[in-house]
Amino acid sequence: MPRLVGGRIVSGFAIGIASGTCTAWLAELYPGTDKSRASLVASGANFIGLAAGALTAGLLAQYAAKPLALPYFVYLAVLVASVPSCGGHARRWKDAREASRTSRCVHGSACPPAFARFVAPTATAFGTFAFIGFYAALVPSVLIDALHETNHAVGGALLFELCTVAVMAMIATRRLPSRAAMLYGLALLLPSATMLVAAQIFASMPTLVIGTALGGIASALGYRGSLQVVNQIAPPHQRAEVISSYLIVCYFSNSLPVFGVGVISRVSGPMIASVAFGCTIAAFALIAFITGVKYTPRIGPV
Repeated sequence: MPRLVGGRIVSGFAIGIASGTCTAWLAELYPGTDKSRASLVASGANFIGLAAGALTAGLLAQYAAKPLALPYFVYLAVLVASVPSCGGHARRWKDAREASRTSRCVHGSACPPAFARFVAPTATAFGTFAFIGFYAALVPSVLIDALHETNHAVGGALLFELCTVAVMAMIATRRLPSRAAMLYGLALLLPSATMLVAAQIFASMPTLVIGTALGGIASALGYRGSLQVVNQIAPPHQRAEVISSYLIVCYFSNSLPVFGVGVISRVSGPMIASVAFGCTIAAFALIAFITGVKYTPRIGPV
C-alpha cells in the first residue's frame, strides 16, 4: 500500500508538470489573445487520453495475460513512441515564449496577478476533477456489489463513455463563452452526482449509463471553461507556472475521492461513503457556482 500511494503521488506530480507545460505550450503556439482553440485542444486531448487508456486497460485486464502488468507496458510503449514527435516543436515554443515577453507591463516588470479572478476557475477545477475521481472510485463498487458485473472491460467502457461524451460536448459547445461553460458545468455536477449515487442505491445500469453521459458533459464544460478563463487571465510570461498550479489542483482533487471513498467504505460501508462524497461534491459545486457568478467577469470566448 505505501508503494501504491507513493506511486500515485509521484505520477500525479509528473502529470501536473507535463500537462501544465504542454497546455502553456499550446497557448503560446496560437497567435493573438484568443486562446479558445488552444484550451479546446488541451482539454480535449486530456479526455481522449483518459478514454483510450480506460478502454484499453479494461480490455487488457479482462482478456489478456498478466492483467496487472501488461497495461503498464503498453502505456510505456505509447509514451516512448510519442516523445520524438514533441522535439520538432521545441523551437516554435521558444520563439513564442520570447515574443510573449514583450507583453509585460511597463518597464519590463511583471503584471501583478489578479488573484481574486483565479478563485472561481480553481474552485470549478477542484469540483470537476473531484467528481471524476468520485466516479472512478464509485463505478467499481456499483458494478460489482450492486449490479454483480465483474467484467473489467465494462468498467473501462463506462469511463470511455464519460470521456468520449466529454470530448463531443467540448466540440459541440466550443463557441460557448468560457464563463457560461464553467457555470453550466458546475450546475450539471449536481444531477450527475445524484444519478451516480441513485444507480448504486437502485442497482440500475440505465441510470448509471445516463449519469455517466451527463457527468461527461458536466466535466467537459467545467474543465474547458475554467481552463479558458485561466488561459485568458494568466500573464503571458507566467502562463506555464499558472497553468501548472491549476492542473496540480485538478489532479489533487481527482485523487481525494479515491482514497476517501475507500477509507469511509471500510468504516461505514460503501453506500454511506458514496452518499457522503456525493453530497460533498454537490455542496462544493454549489459554492463554486456562487463564487463564479460573483467573481468571474463576462469576458466572452478566450
